[in-house]
Amino acid sequence: MATTSFPDASPRKKTAAAAVPVRRDPIGAPDGATPEAACTAHVSPRTLAVTAAEPEFARQFSLSADEICGRGLLELLRSPAPGQLREKFTALSSGRCRRFRERVTGRDGEGRNFPAEVTAIAVGQPTGEIVGLVVFLRRAEEAADGGPVLSALDAQVLEGVASGESTVQLASRLYLSRQGIEYRVGQMLRRFDAPNRPALVARAHALGMFATGQWPPRVLPERVR
Repeated sequence: MATTSFPDASPRKKTAAAAVPVRRDPIGAPDGATPEAACTAHVSPRTLAVTAAEPEFARQFSLSADEICGRGLLELLRSPAPGQLREKFTALSSGRCRRFRERVTGRDGEGRNFPAEVTAIAVGQPTGEIVGLVVFLRRAEEAADGGPVLSALDAQVLEGVASGESTVQLASRLYLSRQGIEYRVGQMLRRFDAPNRPALVARAHALGMFATGQWPPRVLPERVR
């Protein structure tokens, strides 16, 4: 009598999938998290004291990388709403948010204030425990009179927005993608604290970014780096 064989139905051991390592930068921030032209520090989530810093971060405050360790971050940075800045760090440290961005003011060793933008990111364990905070500091560039300075490309984008060009028109003229235009406009909206494009243009006019009596609008040469 012919016998029929059946596939082995016994349970098989599952092979654990190998964990895919996540590359991190030298102080532990995930790839792609670093804002352009930013310097970096590690901060304790419990005390908000600096535990490690790049030399460039420390130089912003006229300190060495060793000297800045142990300093309270909120002693180095000021905000128009100090309580709100502390609350954002508290939310980050407790895991209630993963990152935030805020405009701040720093003070160097000679007592001079400088405007900057800080981006803070929580670093957590798989269990959800927050083990550190990574802080990126990007110093805002200013003209001699204290006004903002733009890159040549951002100046062209701002001129186009001021003259009424759409994202598609700007992308075609400047040989950029639509996403690239939207990214640059978004950066300027945050930098000029404007909710939309008309407000961005109005804010730029108020700050003296454009040459007077000229159409199409042109950003002043001293406002371009």
